[in-house]
Amino acid sequence: MAGLAAVGLFTVSCSTGGNGVQDEGAALADSVAKATPSPAPSAADEAAQPFQPVDAVQLLKDDPKVSDRVKADLEPCTPDTYPVDTSYGNLTGGDSPDVVVNVLTCGDAVGMGTYVYRDSGGKFENVFAAEQPAVYSAIDRGDLVVTRQVYAKDDPVSEPSGEEVTTYRWTAAGKFVQQYWVRNEFSTAVGQGEPMPEATAPNEN
Repeated sequence: MAGLAAVGLFTVSCSTGGNGVQDEGAALADSVAKATPSPAPSAADEAAQPFQPVDAVQLLKDDPKVSDRVKADLEPCTPDTYPVDTSYGNLTGGDSPDVVVNVLTCGDAVGMGTYVYRDSGGKFENVFAAEQPAVYSAIDRGDLVVTRQVYAKDDPVSEPSGEEVTTYRWTAAGKFVQQYWVRNEFSTAVGQGEPMPEATAPNEN
């Protein structure tokens, strides 16, 4: 039995080195310690990263990459509320969360522009911008997902004909590169045509 136990310890020490090669001369205690699995991360370890909220409106106004058209429309909807959505998350692999800012219209909440800012030494740098109307961005598991509503000539704002969804990923070259593209065409048949007849009770006679 003692011989079997020794063989078992020898096998464990060979399989946990990480390089597939046995280290000669290692102490038995070191081999056992290496074979002990690390504890699973706790919920606290997986908690969201701390972040410092930014003044998104001021960030946009100070950014030369934001067009004059968007800046002109950047007016408060109420005395202290601007039509700006702000999201924080990991997109570019930096030490601090990146900031995604969407600018909307007050009345219809139509996206007028979307931007990504990266913390570069305490100063936020614009690393992505899209300003075609009806555009909106979100962070999805480390990727930037940009959705743009598509309208035909007579489409009302509330009923676009379709949408284009483009997924971007940050690369080692220091820029976003398109990964996926999807075009969805919405049906115009829903809610159109003659109303369905009302159901009637069966004739029992």
